[in-house]
Amino acid sequence: MKRFQLLVLAAAVTAGVIWWGLYRGRHASSAAVTALLPKETLAFIHVPDFNRSHNDFHQTDIYQIWREPAVQDFLQKPRSKIPKNEGVEQTLSEIESLEMKDAFIAVLSIEYSAWKIVGGFRCTGDAANAEKVVGNWRTKLLWHGPEFKQETIDYRGHQIQADSSGVVRFASVHDGPWFLFANDPEQLKALVDRVDGRVKDPGTALAGEDVFAAASKHMPARYAALAYARIDQFIEKLIPAEEKSADVSAEQMAMIRQLRSFCGAVSFDGGKIRDKMFVGMPKLFDPGKLARVSLPLATKETFLYIAGFLNLTNQMSLGPQAAATWMAGLQKITEAISAKGITLESWNSAFGPEFGLVGDWPANSHWPSLFASLPVKDSAKANQVLTAMTTADTSNEWTRQEKDGVHYFSTHTGGQFISLSPTVGLSDRMLIAGADATSVEAAMKRSASGSSELAASKNFQETERSVPTAEQAFTYIDPALIYLRIDATVRPMLFMGAAFIPGIADTVDLSKVPAPEVITKHLSPIVMSQSYDGDGYVAESVGPVTANQALFGVAAAGGAAAYVYQRQTQSMRDRTNPSPSPAIILPIAPSASPSPTPGDSE
Repeated sequence: MKRFQLLVLAAAVTAGVIWWGLYRGRHASSAAVTALLPKETLAFIHVPDFNRSHNDFHQTDIYQIWREPAVQDFLQKPRSKIPKNEGVEQTLSEIESLEMKDAFIAVLSIEYSAWKIVGGFRCTGDAANAEKVVGNWRTKLLWHGPEFKQETIDYRGHQIQADSSGVVRFASVHDGPWFLFANDPEQLKALVDRVDGRVKDPGTALAGEDVFAAASKHMPARYAALAYARIDQFIEKLIPAEEKSADVSAEQMAMIRQLRSFCGAVSFDGGKIRDKMFVGMPKLFDPGKLARVSLPLATKETFLYIAGFLNLTNQMSLGPQAAATWMAGLQKITEAISAKGITLESWNSAFGPEFGLVGDWPANSHWPSLFASLPVKDSAKANQVLTAMTTADTSNEWTRQEKDGVHYFSTHTGGQFISLSPTVGLSDRMLIAGADATSVEAAMKRSASGSSELAASKNFQETERSVPTAEQAFTYIDPALIYLRIDATVRPMLFMGAAFIPGIADTVDLSKVPAPEVITKHLSPIVMSQSYDGDGYVAESVGPVTANQALFGVAAAGGAAAYVYQRQTQSMRDRTNPSPSPAIILPIAPSASPSPTPGDSE
């Protein structure tokens, strides 16, 4: 019996040691860096273990697409047209050789448009190699021209190398396992003091700063990279007082000043990428918990579902400058319906604050369809508001009809090639707006059923569980379905376009476009949830890429596609209508007498 008790005690001690080791491994990195930075730090980025993050990225689903042989075969020709940047590959190789830990770069202050920047990393590899690599980086950073200066500063047993070339300054020092740098030697000295332990008061470090502590508590214990910024202080530093008074209203500045901090982290989770973002600020308004009343509109062919809250009264009070930008269209509608006695308060009393956005793409359709929806609080007021909005639209003629107790408002827009029939359906429970009457009627029938094909799918249920319950906003994206539909629509167009734009064949081999299943087998759904957690808004996203990365990727891909199309179109024009070759003018040695002019020869 005693032997059994000893075994249990030994197992408990071993488990405790393992747990403590994992806990320290997860928390030591951020503590080590934030203990080195002063509490006045405006922003910093931290990468705990570059090699580990690099290896984890190679295990992600998105990287597996890159490694597919069919993808590499297809990219071989376009990659041959792009000049190879060996500098990037060399830099990555050098960073890997350093076995870099706790790499960070921070903005300490901004004074008279001059940014005080410090950074560094712990080197767990060969110290001599690290000295060589850092020296090469220093050489590349500074231009060794007439203004280049170099000096060595002795500071408490350390040799600080301070180089400058014009306005660019770079000071660096090797302090134990740390390699530290700054653009101001005085800031570097303060950093050295903290590394050496001469600054004893933990309250002077960023780790003890209240705003940072409040933001960092929302971040995961283990991450690949973390970024933090004091938004309120950045705004105060970057926007001079005269610009605030001239271009920004007092109400706008009051709202901006509510933004205290931002903190975001990216991590790798079983082949997927996860990010978590926190914005420290007061709660804008309290509409209650997100009910996702628009979910019944989604089908098994839904590729996009978004649910969130509108607060039109606050958004419309941003003043004329905001209305002149992205709120301009809504402002015009509001002014038109206000003339008919309908105010934003009337809108809020007619409709609930929760909105829904659904994107469907049936297999037999070349283009997707989108629906926007709002819950109806008062059907009579909703009917009054919608009638006022359609009659206030003088640029289009709206028709109205009723089917099965639902009011439908429709109009016609578009040209010869693209013709749309925007339709708004209004029942006693829901407002649904879409691009055509047929799809809006079908969506209205689904809303009445109360059940959702999307919510019943295994993909949706598993993805939904991978993030916290959304209280403010929820987003679901199915990239595999999007890719399948785009492939079915675009692939025939590419082959047809190649016949009219022969230059496409010079860039890509369309016969080697990968089969859709090669890509889609690596594409799981993307999900994002957002909630208010005590002192700020927290958004968490996970997928083969995150929701923010997907948005950036779509924008980048659209820009690249437009650029390629423009280049190919211009190439086709040049081949069809070649410009005359410019005359070649050869230099002639001056003669003693001037050459005759055409008039003289005549």
